[in-house]
Amino acid sequence: MTTHYPVIIIGGGQAGLSVSYLLKQRDIEHVILERSNIADSWQNKRWDSFCLVTPNWQCQLPGFPYVGAEPGGFMRRDEIVQYIRDFARSFDPPIRMGAEARRLSMRRGGGGYELDSSIGAFTADHVVVAVGGYHTPNIPPFSHRFPADVMQIHSAQYKNPQQLGDGDVLVVGTGQSGCQIAEDLHLAGRHVHLCTGGAPRVARRYRGKDVVDWLHLMGYYDMPVEKHPLKEGVRGRTNHYVTGRDGGRDIDLRKFALEGMKLYGRLLGIEGESLQLADDLKRNLDAADEVNASIKKSIDAFIEKQNLRAPTEPPYVPVWEPHKHVESINWRQAGIRSVVWSIGYRSNFAWIDVPVFDGRGYPGHKRGVTRAPGLYFIGLPWLHTWGSGRFSGIARDAEYLANRIAASMPTAVAPQADMIEALVDEVAIGS
Repeated sequence: MTTHYPVIIIGGGQAGLSVSYLLKQRDIEHVILERSNIADSWQNKRWDSFCLVTPNWQCQLPGFPYVGAEPGGFMRRDEIVQYIRDFARSFDPPIRMGAEARRLSMRRGGGGYELDSSIGAFTADHVVVAVGGYHTPNIPPFSHRFPADVMQIHSAQYKNPQQLGDGDVLVVGTGQSGCQIAEDLHLAGRHVHLCTGGAPRVARRYRGKDVVDWLHLMGYYDMPVEKHPLKEGVRGRTNHYVTGRDGGRDIDLRKFALEGMKLYGRLLGIEGESLQLADDLKRNLDAADEVNASIKKSIDAFIEKQNLRAPTEPPYVPVWEPHKHVESINWRQAGIRSVVWSIGYRSNFAWIDVPVFDGRGYPGHKRGVTRAPGLYFIGLPWLHTWGSGRFSGIARDAEYLANRIAASMPTAVAPQADMIEALVDEVAIGS
């Protein structure tokens, strides 16, 4: 038996739930298929001390903005899970949990789509893929050169310092997760070795405000991808590292080095008991600081242009410099007994058998709308704006897709202006 729905949403996280909320407002029949549980990734793929790096006030799910006592604070993992589940309870979405999508293809002999899932077969006129873009943990092939007595985990598996055995810990990667995990271990008194990468950093506060507040006022989170200097290339950029821990603060790797953390350049490979390291530690630290300084300069220019009153701050002065290049270290002699790989994820949309992907397996789209009629994506970084992959921009992206879907229904229920915008974009996508 095959069950048909006008709309199927694949993924019951904050993005899929947002689309469901707006479709329900428009009385459009649909179902959400979620392979595990609501907010499962937040609950099971984040560490115990994890918290948001953007202030709580940016949590703006449709019809369900943050209303807690700390709008300028940073929700911790369990609070984030509760926020998303409370959002779901607020409108009772038609969700089926334990339903894993296995293959999505175009419907034979007609329009729409066929979906094979762990709970049966479905057809739909419209499918919204809301599974994000972080699917397969990225671990380099040379990781197998560590012997079995060295514990290796991906950042998605890290929970707390007690999870790791005795000895020093090697953290590979300095994106948001890598830096925050290194900090978590460092604050717990563990000896940390950190292989850096090219991720930028940003200050937590500057001239009297959280930097996110400044960037919001400056319109950065509303800038569409086509107006960014890098255009679609920005989608592959690493986010700036900073933390919301303990009320929020900078992450300054140089300060950690002063306190005993061992910093190195990129990890190039493993030969026997030797870690081969790139000669780029200073360049990585300097580049991160340059991005931080550039953001501060843009804030300075905004304050001056708007004639705002704000306290001044002295420029950042590096508190530590690497004095010589470390080409390699003997990991066993250094006491390393655990490794946390924090070098990101790879997308995996191989289960979608619809010709909308580029040579890298990334879906081609405009604001989440693909060239395949009725197939949409949401929850991807820079889907439309910088806010698209954050709580701040999901509602806008979901509203756009809900209006696109509504405009194609036999009795259109989207506002007329939004329907016109949707039809104009339909022509642009198909041209």
